[in-house]
Amino acid sequence: MKAHFTYLLTLGLACTMTGCPTNGSKTSKLRIDGSSTVHPITEAVAESYRDVEPGLRVVLNVSGTGGGFKKFVKGETDINNASRPIKDKELKKCEENKVEFIELPVAFDGITIAINPKNSFVDHLTVAELKKIWDAGSKVTTWKDIRSSWPAEKIKLYSPGTSSGTFDYFTEAINGHSGQCRSESVSFSEDDNVLVQGVAGDQYAVGFFGFAYYVENKAKLKAVPIKLDEKSAAITPSDETINNGSYKPLSRPIFIYVSKAAAERKEVQSFVNYYMTNGAKVSGSVGYVALPKALYELAQERFNKRVTGSAFKNAKTAGVNLMSAYKVN
Repeated sequence: MKAHFTYLLTLGLACTMTGCPTNGSKTSKLRIDGSSTVHPITEAVAESYRDVEPGLRVVLNVSGTGGGFKKFVKGETDINNASRPIKDKELKKCEENKVEFIELPVAFDGITIAINPKNSFVDHLTVAELKKIWDAGSKVTTWKDIRSSWPAEKIKLYSPGTSSGTFDYFTEAINGHSGQCRSESVSFSEDDNVLVQGVAGDQYAVGFFGFAYYVENKAKLKAVPIKLDEKSAAITPSDETINNGSYKPLSRPIFIYVSKAAAERKEVQSFVNYYMTNGAKVSGSVGYVALPKALYELAQERFNKRVTGSAFKNAKTAGVNLMSAYKVN
């Protein structure tokens, strides 16, 4: 995980991560873009896979889920990392450009609300309080604006960029509409490390990002337990609470989207098969929660049979039974 989140490494992946062939051996290329949340898993898979196929040149970039889909729907990439399902408008673009895709879940994630470890007064936040902080038109400027017993210290907010699937999911789950969010006093970034550093450097900051970024930076962050309402128990994100769904409403599956046209190439088939076979082990190694073995097997079958399209409507995953969603008839 040490170098998994650096964009400098990302930019150099073409040769330094997957290995460029030597002695004139033949090279094939795999183009991947998209989510910064899914990036550490795909990166770790690619690092491991280079021992299997050193001649495959993996070009792995991070444009955010939405930014990656902009390229994917035009056929410019082979695989898109995505921390949310494809949206209707993206589906339409795929249809217009005759881009078919295979949607594959790769892990569970829990969007983590993080504060500075020196913040001693926040014991939990409710969904209503999160909405009060983050919703469009929010009047919150200090912690006291959230609860009267908290200090009148200016609150600093850190959020994934608006092209991020994490941003889309969070705003949908908390504010009620994807993309609906305040813009004042918020630092947005597609680089989750920028968000981590922002929260770690300010005693009164709060931000949100994928669980793996919290796990990697536990020494300088504190995860905030979340309550659905004041009568509910406060749940802290963990492997267990994310996997069993009790960390609500911020647990979610994350995905890769494989171009059907690209899937006809042997090197893509081999890479994706390796991804599905090793997904559980790799996901856990980089701080995510592995899917049940049976779900990886369903995803593998979906890929082998080239089952195209999304299992979700309107990019919503809340309450969806993944085993039923991905069952191949």
